[in-house]
Amino acid sequence: MPEQDVVVEVTNLRKYYPIVRGFMRRNVGNVKAVDDVSFQVHRGETLALVGESGCGKTTTGRCVMRAIEPTGGSICFNRRNGDMIDMTALSIPELRYIQRYMGMIFQDPYSSLNPRMTVLDIIGEPFITRNLVKRRSELEERVAALLHSVRLDPSSMRRYPHAFSGGQRQRIAIARALALDPEFVVADEPISALDVSVQAQILSLLRELQLELNLTYLFITHNLAVVELISDRVAVMYVGQIVELGDTAAIFGHPRHPYTEALLSAVPVIETNRKGHQRERIILEGEVADPANVPSGCTFHPRCPYAESICRSEEPPLLDVSAQNERPHLARCHFARELNLKGVRA
Repeated sequence: MPEQDVVVEVTNLRKYYPIVRGFMRRNVGNVKAVDDVSFQVHRGETLALVGESGCGKTTTGRCVMRAIEPTGGSICFNRRNGDMIDMTALSIPELRYIQRYMGMIFQDPYSSLNPRMTVLDIIGEPFITRNLVKRRSELEERVAALLHSVRLDPSSMRRYPHAFSGGQRQRIAIARALALDPEFVVADEPISALDVSVQAQILSLLRELQLELNLTYLFITHNLAVVELISDRVAVMYVGQIVELGDTAAIFGHPRHPYTEALLSAVPVIETNRKGHQRERIILEGEVADPANVPSGCTFHPRCPYAESICRSEEPPLLDVSAQNERPHLARCHFARELNLKGVRA
């Protein structure tokens, strides 16, 4: 895609948490929550960031929002009709100005909303803190419009969060994230705490809002069935690194990393494959690697059924395995071009 279509560009992002021990509190190591992660998010698309719990998905999203300070790397944001700005080099006032064009939807609608504030105060807080409204009536008009956009009755703005269901609370959280008309939104597992019947409604709402407002999403989730429905591209994370990145259709149809293959085998399907048999479930042996003690070579090799000696000694690069004239499909595997892996559509 053209460079001007890139909204967010993350390069060599790292987030390490120091391990301190002893009376002198000496640093004896680091937990590598995010380790050399790079990706781009293009305008109007949804990039899904997927992986098991503890792989670094949420930490990556919070670093992109600058909610937590990264250890290293750069995070560049490109406003509509603007220039690419490195957010890691900004002062606090400059960062606060840029963050107006970014929003975040949190995972738990029960803990992300202040129970002591009304819906009017929760959604209206961004307008007040940035001095964007002068009269109470103007604030109420803006909040009413936001509630209407997320399919809630504006007359409920004076109620407290406890009076709403989980799905309604998440709609309120979405309205708050959209209050300042952002261009880029990080959605951190926005449906995982909701009933299955409500999840589809929230996904449909997010898709409608994306089309109406020309939003760009970084969608963080562990549910690959959801990923196929909402995302344009997928980045698969394992122990703080991206191990595969490409178009959703390409990854679901022809994965190039063994970890992605195992994740896809766990996606529930009703239909059988072309041969008339249910898709084989791949059970990975062992445990997820400890980010405080990452294995040498490929971080996935202790659990990989295809591992060879080179996997134990040499860290694989992120290879482009796409065919000519296709969009890039990257995989962090020494044998990404040779392995014939099975996808959901196999």
